[in-house]
This record gives sequence, structure tokens and C-alpha cells, in this order.
Amino acid sequence: MKRFAVLGAIAGLVAIASPAQAADLPVAPEPVDYVRICDAYGARFYYIPGTETCLRVGGRVRFDARFRNFGEAENAWGDRDTDGFQMRSRGYLYLDARTATEFGTLRSFIEMYITATNSDNTAVTLDKAYIQWGGLLAGRSGSNFDFFTGYSFNAQIESYSDRKTNQAAYTFAFGNGFNATLAVEDRSGRETSLGLNGGTVGYGGTRMPDFVAAFGLAQGWGSAQVMGAIHQVYPNATYNGVTGGSEDELGWAVGGGVEVNFGGLANGGSVALQAVYTDGASGYGSTGWNSRITDAVWDGNSTETTRTLNIFGGINLGVTDTIDVNVEGGYHNVDGGTSAYDFTQWDASANVVWEPVSGFIMGPEVQYRNLDFSRASGLNDTYELYGTFRLQRTF
Repeated sequence: MKRFAVLGAIAGLVAIASPAQAADLPVAPEPVDYVRICDAYGARFYYIPGTETCLRVGGRVRFDARFRNFGEAENAWGDRDTDGFQMRSRGYLYLDARTATEFGTLRSFIEMYITATNSDNTAVTLDKAYIQWGGLLAGRSGSNFDFFTGYSFNAQIESYSDRKTNQAAYTFAFGNGFNATLAVEDRSGRETSLGLNGGTVGYGGTRMPDFVAAFGLAQGWGSAQVMGAIHQVYPNATYNGVTGGSEDELGWAVGGGVEVNFGGLANGGSVALQAVYTDGASGYGSTGWNSRITDAVWDGNSTETTRTLNIFGGINLGVTDTIDVNVEGGYHNVDGGTSAYDFTQWDASANVVWEPVSGFIMGPEVQYRNLDFSRASGLNDTYELYGTFRLQRTF
């Protein structure tokens, strides 16, 4: 009996000393890759899990109530088949990815939006999409020629040049705010029209890009830039068939601008002025031209390039911590090669912007345009008026 008791005690000790069954062991949790804040490039950047790339996601929602041209007849309200009033909604998406490399920051940026005007006109636009590495930029971005691009909404017309274009550019930074940029940019965004026997025709296919150079300065007081561009005027087959020509013209543009910051108001302010002269490259003078604009005109014997003089600017007043007042305008004189294509265009815009909450703005805008056509054109002088009320949130 004692022998059985001893054996039982030994068996109990062995059971206690033996390892636990696998099923009884605690299971180690799967590793979790938590999203980490990236503060290397400013606020609202996060590391993409599993990488050393920082990503910022942003957006914007905009609503405009738009009163279309209600100036001198014939205007949008006098044509029964044209919208005199529009409601437009637009949604933006911004993606900004940056990675530190031994050669500098590698950046990829996307800006796109979807627009719905009234209820049945929806369009998707890729506004920007580029890769940036050090001083190199390749993709779709703002033209390197453009400097002052307005203070007000410029919701329906504009006086300045503000063109997004496909490009390859390199910017040299010299220190103390000085920089220089050399760029090859898509030509098609700068094309206007070619004057032919009182009407207009378009360009042929692209054969050569535009070449752009700019030298800039940015410091605490403000910024300044001088710039130039070369642009190929390449008529289409219709133009060449009528004129019997086969040659193209070489257009160009030069300009300069300055923007100065000032205090003395609750939220400060700034004033800007810019001048641009073009010869065969009118698209660099403004991206808000009347449809009569040309790059070159057939005068009956040869192709004559169109020359334009453009002076525009504006002022921003931060009258309180939450209210800004913006006023801007421009003068554009066109020498179209023949007097039938000559005209003068004046533009003005003014708005009041209230920002009750950071990132959320609203306010009205009024815009005016005066068009003075040459007598030889057969067109009547006219003026245009536009009104817009905007609500917009950026996040």
C-alpha cells in the first residue's frame, strides 16, 4: 500500500513539473504599426506605416452663387439659351508626400478637383501633379512665368496670368532669398488664336515647347521677379491653306513684378504691381482675355505677330483679424497686326472676405470688364458685370 502511495506522489510531482500544454500558453499579439506624427515638414504630416515617407492629406469644399454677365446687352441675361445665374460646387483633394534623401527632399504632390455647375455639368480636373527633388520639378504645376496671381477670388474673369502647365524645371537657390529658374513648358496652354480674314482659327499640333526663365527674390519685406518666355506660333492647316504659307513665327514675352508687405492694419496687408509685354505670345499677358485676342494675324501679304502691353496689380487689406478687403485691376492694350484685331481691355475686381473660423471663408465679389474695339473690327464697344457670393472651407 505504501508503494502505491509513493508512486502516486511521484506522478503528481512529475505532472506539476512538466511544461504547460501549447494550448495553455498565452499567444503573443501581432505587431501593430501605429501611425506616427511627422514634424519634419510642418503640421498635419504623418508617416505612412512601414515607410519613412511623410504624407499630408487635405481638402477644400467651395460653393459659388454666380450672377453671370449682366452688363451691357447682349449679355448672359439677354440670351434666353444662356445661364444668367449658376450655382457651382467644387471639391478639392490634396496629397503631399515627402521623403528625406541624401540628395534632398523627394516630394510628390497632387491637387485635383471635381466641379458641378447647376445640376448636370460635372467635370474632373487634375490641377497639379508633380515630382520635386531638390531644385528639379517635373509634372503639372503653375507656370514659372507667372508672378502676381491675384488677391480676390476672380471667380469669373481675371486680369493676370495664372496657368497650370506640364513642365520640367530646375530652380537654383543662391541664398538670401535669391533664386533662378529655367523651364521647358507645354506650349498648348499659352496658345490663343490666329487672325484670318476677319475671323480666327487655331494652332496646329505641337512641334516645340515653350522655354521660360525667371529670376526671383523673396524676403521679409515681400518678393519680386523678372521673367521671359519664348513661344512658337504654329498655324494650323486651314491657315496655311488660305495664306499659302508653311512657316511658323517665334513669339516672346518679358515681364516683371513686385509685391510689398506692410503693417498698420489689424492683420497687415500687401500691394502688388506687374507689367508684361508680349510679341506673338499673348497668352503670357493674361489668361483672362476676351475671345478676340490673337497671337498673330494674316494681313493679306504676311503673318504679323500680335503685340500686347499688360499692366495689372492689386491691394490686400487685413482690416480686422477676420475680415480682408481686396481690390485689383488691369489694363491690356492689343496691337493685332492689322487694325481689325486691335482692342483695349480694362478689368477690375473687388471683394470682402470674412473668416469667422480658421479655414472657413465667405463673402461677395463684384467684377467689371470694359472692352474698346477698333472701328475696323466692326464690333461694338461694351462692358461686362459679374457678381459672385462664395463659401469655402479648407481643411
